[in-house]
Amino acid sequence: MLLHPTSLPGHWERGDLGPEAYRFVEFLAAAGQSVWQALPLGPPHSDLSPYQCLSVHAGNPALISPELLVAEGWLTPDELRQFADGPKSGFREQLIGCAYREFLTGASEQDKTQYETFKQRHGHWLEDFALYRALRRRHDGAPWNQWPVPLRDRQAQALDQVRREDSRYIGQVCFEQYVFFLQWSDLKSYANARDILLFGDLPIFVAYDSADVWAQRHFFKLNGEGRPEVIAGVPPDYFSSTGQRWGNPHYHWERLQAEGFRWWIERISSQLELFDIIRIDHFRGFEACWEIPVDEPTAINGRWVKVPGEALFKALQERFGVLPLVAEDLGVITAEVTRLREHYGLPGMKILQFAFDSDARNPYLPHHHESNSVVYTGTHDNDTTVGWYGKLTPSQAHYVDDYLGMSGEAMPWPLIRSALASVARLAIIPMQDILMLGSEHRMNTPGTEQGNWTWRFTWDQVSEELPRKLARLTALYGR
Repeated sequence: MLLHPTSLPGHWERGDLGPEAYRFVEFLAAAGQSVWQALPLGPPHSDLSPYQCLSVHAGNPALISPELLVAEGWLTPDELRQFADGPKSGFREQLIGCAYREFLTGASEQDKTQYETFKQRHGHWLEDFALYRALRRRHDGAPWNQWPVPLRDRQAQALDQVRREDSRYIGQVCFEQYVFFLQWSDLKSYANARDILLFGDLPIFVAYDSADVWAQRHFFKLNGEGRPEVIAGVPPDYFSSTGQRWGNPHYHWERLQAEGFRWWIERISSQLELFDIIRIDHFRGFEACWEIPVDEPTAINGRWVKVPGEALFKALQERFGVLPLVAEDLGVITAEVTRLREHYGLPGMKILQFAFDSDARNPYLPHHHESNSVVYTGTHDNDTTVGWYGKLTPSQAHYVDDYLGMSGEAMPWPLIRSALASVARLAIIPMQDILMLGSEHRMNTPGTEQGNWTWRFTWDQVSEELPRKLARLTALYGR
């Protein structure tokens, strides 16, 4: 099942890793499900997109559960009640500040040792991220390229001064990340104990305004002032007639390779600490990337540039062994991309909503599926299946009905059944489809900047019969 933790129910302004997350795991177990795909968990920018984050390693502090802070003894029930009745904006940072003060004065020796171990294990990114957060706070959220030159260019004396003056806040950010990883680890253990794997998502590119680009500029194609020379995106495709201009800086692949892809190995290692399986978003970018001149208003006038994906995955395989990765191989896919994916045995993706826009040769139709793939009714970037089906023309809807052999069962269940009956080794169904929800419940519309990443479900939408129905269908199709 596909659901971002921010879409969980709860009292606070967005879902988190607290009691409702555990209830969702119990729902999955009762429904006979074995995989929860959660999407990226990093700290987003103001648009809330988990695919454009302030760090490729850090967790989103907005996912920290206030209730679990109380359970740890780092927050009192009275403190929590004060925030529960007050304004919600910015309250989690204040709660974490209260918890940090309590931790400093009252934590057990075991907790303190565990915290120090966390900081040492994550030291390769944590210090830079905490310093970046402190600087961003000093400059009212301005991106790092707009900071004073000594800070923008990481001059040692300027950074040392900030470390001294903002030591308390820097420590709080480190503690915040410790708490996030602790809460996620506990949730993951709870899920794994119930035979549920956690499925993450790794965007290939990094947000320009991020700790990673600021701290390691030499790994990205930037000019002397730190501005991108070219930016990432994709050419025109199913989602957009002008392509997608993502704005991420491109990697300086020669430098990454010269250091043995250490940067990528550290990134994958962080994700494997969080997840059992990882989807690599925009896998085709490991064979060639679409480079767009930075002054182009759309993605149309870009070019494909080859990258050393073969060498990268060889290095990853040597470090981690069998790679528990899924390749997002949607869009313009060449024979070279397919060879790279197949060489490392990575499953590709099959999207059923894409299956009915041509004829019987469409590769997304179930009769073309292969076992080493993951089938979806739709992804977080698609409309809900009910919404998609409702927008089809009468002839398109007739084609879908005829192919699926619909016998009166309401959408999206015929498409869900088709996904479950596929030979693909894994079938993923978005929670919106499980709940039979329409377009107003869509998670994201690519190419738009407003109204995305805010959807949440409620337990009132989950009927008593639903987990039994899911469990029955899962058993019926041998999943």
